[in-house]
Amino acid sequence: MHVMHGEIGWIELICGPMFSGKSEELIRRLKRAAIARQPLQIFKPRIDDRYHETKIVSHSEHSIEAVAVGSSDEIARAVHSETRVVGIDEVQFFDAGIVQVAERLADAGVRVICAGLDQDYTGKPFEPVPALLCIAEYVTKTLAICSRCGQPAGRSQRMIASGDRVLVGAKDAYEPRCRRCHSPRAEPSTERLF
Repeated sequence: MHVMHGEIGWIELICGPMFSGKSEELIRRLKRAAIARQPLQIFKPRIDDRYHETKIVSHSEHSIEAVAVGSSDEIARAVHSETRVVGIDEVQFFDAGIVQVAERLADAGVRVICAGLDQDYTGKPFEPVPALLCIAEYVTKTLAICSRCGQPAGRSQRMIASGDRVLVGAKDAYEPRCRRCHSPRAEPSTERLF
């Protein structure tokens, strides 16, 4: 899909709601880079240990090894000079500095592939993803299937009551919803329609 030309780098962003295949697409692109023998490094936020501490794992159980880090500075310090491709999963869990790190890497000739939620559970933009949307050369917006009506879903419905913006969870805590079926408040599981 995207071909490296000399020392030109760029940023690719894969964004959308929970259960829309973002991590799976990230893993697919990174595995293709590995097959092409492009030196790569892969990172994930330390707080995301839902499925594995050192692997990016999609909801469909595809996986790839990654380094768990706590900040964008850790990524900047960890990238080797020979690295040509950097993958970053769950980018919404990183600090705002991730935008400058991605820019510096791309300016240095690295292909940077990020995946993350573009909206929080209330439907509001989930920083730093909107800033990455502005600077990325390639953007892929993925959609899920609404768990209530079956229409394309672009939002993540929280199913556990919590006022915290960040609540790491999977099927027990979130479900995909379309614009019509989404509610900006947490919805207890007992209210789910089957």
